[in-house]
Amino acid sequence: MKKDIDVFEYAKEITQAIPQGVLITTKAGERVNSMTIGWGHLGVIWQRPVFIAFIREGRFTRPLLDEAGEFTINVPFGKAQKKITAYCGTKSGKNVDKVKELGLTLVESELVKAPAIKELPLTLECKVLYRQLQDKAAIPADILASMYPEDKDSTNCGCNRDAHVAYYGEIVKSYIIED
Repeated sequence: MKKDIDVFEYAKEITQAIPQGVLITTKAGERVNSMTIGWGHLGVIWQRPVFIAFIREGRFTRPLLDEAGEFTINVPFGKAQKKITAYCGTKSGKNVDKVKELGLTLVESELVKAPAIKELPLTLECKVLYRQLQDKAAIPADILASMYPEDKDSTNCGCNRDAHVAYYGEIVKSYIIED
């Protein structure tokens, strides 16, 4: 059962959860992949509610998201387990079926193909309106040095040399999955 919500009535819960880790889930073909993100923005752009998710260029999730053009944001809420975001933040979907390994319960979304995740019940269904690769030359030097060091290989989880692609997702549906 899904309880529809006004996303902005839950803005505090969502924005406080982001630095701790929320999942972005996408589905391309039959492949579902969830990845933990700690950077995101909830707001209004072009008079539409949006969630902006930042995905590094080298992550497995990026080409899936480019293909799908849709995603869900799955937010820990209530009794949600931290082990889910911890696991999905350290394993690559290229090598591991995270949904299967964690025994996650996928719930069919209403307006996008990417599923919701019952164990992280606060869900935003999003359709990509726009995407933009960051211009690293425009990032302040101190942030560039700490967030994008050039001495790290960017192909593995935990590495951070490559820039992010900002995905502006229009929030087309928001709800909490209830038991």
